[in-house]
Amino acid sequence: MSLLKYLVFGAAVAAGVNYATKKREDGKSLIDDLTEKAPEWMDKAKQYTDQFKSQFGQGGSSTASTNQANNVQTENPPY
Repeated sequence: MSLLKYLVFGAAVAAGVNYATKKREDGKSLIDDLTEKAPEWMDKAKQYTDQFKSQFGQGGSSTASTNQANNVQTENPPY
């Protein structure tokens, strides 16, 4: 039973690799599209990271002031 499971898994992986590397009419594959768009996605991820850091800050005092400004009441954890 274990051998059958590995055979099916291997066939699925092989089909996925074949699909990802298969060239379309324009001569590009899915992998080509991903490698072209990866730098754009990294730039967007860096922008979101910077936005997150500026919004939530690195120190604890900014979090407390943000909670007070938003009327968030925090309780001590029950442990």
